[in-house]
Parts: sequence; structure tokens; C-alpha cells
Amino acid sequence: MPIVITLLAVAALLLLIVILKWHPFIALVLVAIGAGLGLGMGPKGTMDAITNGVGGTLSDLAIILGLGAILGGVVAETGAAKVITDRLVGQRTGTSVLWGLCLVGFLIGIPLFYTVAFVMMAPIIISAAEKTGLPLAMVAVATVVSLSVTHGFLPPHPAPVLISNTFGADMGKVLLYGILLGIPSVILAGPVLARTLRNMPQTKGALTFEAIELPVRLPSFGASMLCALLPVLLLAAGTLVQGTVDEQSWVVSSGLLGLFTNATVALLLGVVIAMLVLGGQTGMSIQQLMGRVGKQLAPMAAVLLIIAAGGAFKQVLVDSGTSRYIVDTLQGFNTHPILIAWLIAAALRVTLGSATVAAITAAGIALPLAQGGNASPELLVLATGAGSLTLSHVNDTGFWLFKEYFGLTVPQTLRSWTVMETVVSLIGLVGCLGLSLVV
Repeated sequence: MPIVITLLAVAALLLLIVILKWHPFIALVLVAIGAGLGLGMGPKGTMDAITNGVGGTLSDLAIILGLGAILGGVVAETGAAKVITDRLVGQRTGTSVLWGLCLVGFLIGIPLFYTVAFVMMAPIIISAAEKTGLPLAMVAVATVVSLSVTHGFLPPHPAPVLISNTFGADMGKVLLYGILLGIPSVILAGPVLARTLRNMPQTKGALTFEAIELPVRLPSFGASMLCALLPVLLLAAGTLVQGTVDEQSWVVSSGLLGLFTNATVALLLGVVIAMLVLGGQTGMSIQQLMGRVGKQLAPMAAVLLIIAAGGAFKQVLVDSGTSRYIVDTLQGFNTHPILIAWLIAAALRVTLGSATVAAITAAGIALPLAQGGNASPELLVLATGAGSLTLSHVNDTGFWLFKEYFGLTVPQTLRSWTVMETVVSLIGLVGCLGLSLVV
């Protein structure tokens, strides 16, 4: 019975979000209440689970996502992102530009949220296609794949952070493993896959976005790279050091190492240092940069509400015992926990469209997998993230964003964007299964 009610709840989400075009926040809250009552939790139990789910989900996540949005805004508005792009792409011609743009996308995609990075890279992609004469879809796939991988695999992006908190995973390890999986993913689903689109007819992109007004004096390449990647470097370095330093040493026992490798602290340091360094090099004062914080945080409001509602739905599934029941049933088929997590997320992605909503919901269902100790929670995070990227199609806003910006038909978008997303997802799954043999 719990499985039937959960399937009905997912079907209701599909109906409300995809067919009736309801906002995911309202749909998730409504379905969470309905699922709680249907699972026998009663009005009080249902509302308690929803309240706890919202609070538990946003307790650490809100600060991390907020700081990540601010850092991305500083990197974009000071011109650091442009400096990185110009240096790495430079005067490349022909298909070599695909590799340069792929690298730029990966570096820019780490600090910037997907939509912001996409809008920033779109004119560069269109310009590169015009300059080289390569099909626009070919150049777009080679670039956007990096944004998709960082969005699905790497903190501080919403889904990896949320799933890490849900599964109790070490965010530093998630970052390191995510980079290990991300490199082959962006290569195979990016420049390599893009070459199969060489014969796709050239299209004209729709330049219907607002350009960022950059300062007259741009920062140096070294400063731009350091500020864009500083939180990542701190988290990665902390994870590596923790594996080599004696636990009895002062730096560990005092908690100092843990403090500076905490995701919130790493991002806060990144924001402050970026404002000081990039602001100083561009002539923008701290007051000017601080004045833009509200604008940078505004787009996160809708994201946080959706994530909060997803956390409420997740908690209903957990408190009712449904997630444990579903996972126990699936484990009865002797399937690897990583494959189970991927399948749950993939099924939700195909039906619901949104990668973030799919990841949030899948995390609630798959939580017992992380508690069972049969698989690394970090790899379960990445497997869930990979599953949430698979087979993007007409019910995904990312599908239409890619189609409209680059002037493609629906079949062309399926041939390029959908295949790219699915290849990334499958490589992520295979990579997680491979890493599970050694970690």
C-alpha cells in the first residue's frame, strides 16, 4: 500500500506540474499533505513532518546557497568570468574551440548557478559558432555539458548540497569524487559527443537576454581563477589533509581544520576574499559590491521555496516509514544500492522534468540506503545527482531553454541536449559503481 500511495503522489506531482502548469512549490506542499494523510500519519503527524522537513532542509542549505549565489554574482559582475573565458578560449579556431569552451564551462559552472552561467555563456557560444562556422548545437553541447555536470555533481549547487545533507555525506568527498566523475563526463558528453553533430544544420541563436555591465578595468586572470575556485580548493584541500593528518594533532583536535573546511565557512571566505581582491583590481568598492547582494540573492528565493517544499515531502516519506519500505522492497531484488538510488532519481526526472525536484524527492525515498551502510553516502549522493539528469525532454525547462536560445527544432534538441544529458547520467552511474569497488 505505501508504494501505491507514493506512486499516486508522484503521479499527482506530474499532473500538477507538467500538465496543469502549477508552480512546483505549491504542488509539492499540496502533495506532501495528501501523501501524509493517505499514509495514515493524521493531520498533526503530517504537519509536524512538513514543518520538520522544511526546517531541517533549510537549516544549513539556505546559508550555503545564499553565499554561493553571492559569490557567483561577484565573479560575474566584476568581469572575472569574462577574463577566464577570454584567456582559455583566446584565438582558438575550428574544433579546438570546443575544448576551450568545455573547460571554461566547467570552471565557470562551479561557482555560478546553472541559469546564471547559461545566460552568461550563451553569447560566447553563439559568437564562437559564427567565428568557426561550426553548427551552433555542436558548440552549445560542448559548452553546456560542463554546466550540467557541475549543477548535478558538485557543491555548492542546490541538489548536491541538499542530498549530501540528507544522506549525511562528507561534502568535501562529494566534491572530490564529483570532480573525478565530472572530468570524463564533460569530455565524452561534451567535445566527443559534439563531433557527432557536425552535420546538423546551422541555426541562429536568440539573443534575448540582458548583458551584464562590466567594469572598465578587469581583474587579472590569476585573481579571477583564485576567487572563482577558492571555496572548492578549501573543501578539497581539507578533505585531503584530513586523510593524512593525525587525528590527535592540534589542528584537528582544536576543530580549526574542520572550521575552515566547512562548506559555509569556505563559501563565506570565498565571498569576502573575492570582494576584496576582485573589487580592488576593478576599482569597485566593498560598498558597491555589497549593494548588489540583494539583487544576487533574489533569484534564490524561488529555488529555496521549492527545495523547502521538497524537504517537506521527503520528511513525510521518511516519518511514515514509506522510504524504508520502498528501499527494502527494491533491495529484495539484490540490486546494488547505487543503482537503486540512480533508478529512483531517473524515474522521477523522466516524469517530473525538474532535475532539482527529482533529486530532492529521490533523496527522501533513498535515504535508508545511506543509513544501511552498504554503500558510500558520497557515492549515493552522486548516483542520485546523476539519475536526476537523465533523459531530459519536453517536460523540463532546461530542454526549452536550450532549444530557444540556440534556435533548434524539437528533434534537434532531442538529438543534442537530451542525448548529452543522458550520456552524462550514464557515465555518472558507471563511475559511481566503479568507485564503489575502491572506496
